[in-house]
Amino acid sequence: MTERKGREAWPPELTEQLRKVDRLRRSGRYVEALSRMSRLVEEHPRQMRVLLEMGLTLSVWGGAPAEALPWFERALEMAPGHVSAQLHRALALARLGRHAEAVADFDALEALGYRKALVLHMKRAESLEVLGRLEEAERDWTQALAEDPGNPWLLQQRASARARLGRLPEAIADLTEALAVGEGDVDAELLRDRGVLRARLGDTAGARADFEAGLAALREGDPPGLAEEMRRGLREGS
Repeated sequence: MTERKGREAWPPELTEQLRKVDRLRRSGRYVEALSRMSRLVEEHPRQMRVLLEMGLTLSVWGGAPAEALPWFERALEMAPGHVSAQLHRALALARLGRHAEAVADFDALEALGYRKALVLHMKRAESLEVLGRLEEAERDWTQALAEDPGNPWLLQQRASARARLGRLPEAIADLTEALAVGEGDVDAELLRDRGVLRARLGDTAGARADFEAGLAALREGDPPGLAEEMRRGLREGS
């Protein structure tokens, strides 16, 4: 087997072995998948893809970002700028609360021309909000919406960022658009959010209408306490 840029050439049999691991992961047999990956990284410590798959096994299927992070870092040492390794390192860093480092990785991905722009903008916006960089977060939510226009969840997130920036009319407009997308399936949480913002603007009648409509639209599985928040809004506006 010849070496190439510090890595061994790819053994053809590894392809099928990794497919077996993926089948195990997707069928819920995580322990067996992890055992196989542990063996593979011992046997092939200079195969970047094997290191990456070990990280993915731990982070995506094992929910263990702290354990996965060193594997993504080893993969990036072997293949600097590898977009999948960089993305998953950023996601692991964010899950660990290391948001400044995660943003740096997302920025590097953007500079590399990462093609999955929606994922990049959504995840970077979440980290930027935690860091209090709200104007940048609002920009990323806007860019995410350019990739997926009319997405009600994205509209709700941008509305939240805009509200925190004091841009209440724009935030209300986002929530109104998100509610219109529902096509008859009214979202009580969106109505609560809009009612709160309308109350902040002094639109008592509009806030009351939203809280009343939200209470009428409550469904099983809505967040605990949502009903009480709207009832409190009605009391405060009376």
